Amino acid sequence: MPSTPPPLLTGPASTTVPGPQPADSPVPDGPADIRLIVTDMDGTLLDDAKRIPEGLWSTLAELRRRGVLFSPASGRQYATLAKEFAGADEGMVFIAENGAYVVRDGEELSSDPMDPAVARRLVRAARDLVADGTDAGAVVCGKRSAYVERGDEAFLAEVRKYYVEHRVVADATQIDDDVVKVALFDFGPAERSTAPALEPFAATHKVVVSGEHWVDVMNRTADKGAALRRLQRATGITPAQTLVFGDYLNDLEMLDAAEWSFAMANAHPEVVRRARHLAPSNNDDGVLRTIARLLDLPR
Repeated sequence: MPSTPPPLLTGPASTTVPGPQPADSPVPDGPADIRLIVTDMDGTLLDDAKRIPEGLWSTLAELRRRGVLFSPASGRQYATLAKEFAGADEGMVFIAENGAYVVRDGEELSSDPMDPAVARRLVRAARDLVADGTDAGAVVCGKRSAYVERGDEAFLAEVRKYYVEHRVVADATQIDDDVVKVALFDFGPAERSTAPALEPFAATHKVVVSGEHWVDVMNRTADKGAALRRLQRATGITPAQTLVFGDYLNDLEMLDAAEWSFAMANAHPEVVRRARHLAPSNNDDGVLRTIARLLDLPR
């Protein structure tokens, strides 16, 4: 393997992956020719207490030494991901906002901003949900910051987990920023309440349940898989050299873009069905254990 992380190059890379197969295979033995590792954060790399696993930093140092590119892919904003990996982020590609905003070394690689009129409609839809009794709130995700209208501590405590840079504003329909996503947090089960209420937007946009309490709305062209395929083309890394980990529905497309696709043992049933292999759960250090086995790293 090369001794430094691969540069972003112009060149074709095949992104054709065999069709989805049930994740009925245990972690295979290494070593494997892996050049790119992409992992979701919540429910995947992080445990249920949102903690980074012990041993990540030494693993990242060894991956860098081998020239393996590591990329967090999350619904979280770029600023939050950069803070999590501060001090170890040189050359790292951050696939933020579910693929709608991708950054490397502080420079934007790609983005997929929404029509401001659609973002305003989503804010108003969130207001209607609240007026109808749903305990929810919208997070308008811009490149520079996230914007919320709710200022109560219970809601902000959830926002802070994913959006380090956030502002409480009087009117989220009047912000001056490129909006890449609108996320709705629902204190109840989002898959049963908020997601169905946003179904009218699905005719023109992507409505994704990204966690038990979160629904994300983005352009149809924005998802983690699209961002990963662009990264593969830019680096010349193929799906056969790509290792991906995920646990929830917003991870499905990026699992399709890698031959080494892993659902966590704690994953949503559809993710388990779509991935090619199973990894131990997020609480059992599943990402690092699988990386160590596939790349024959010391543990």
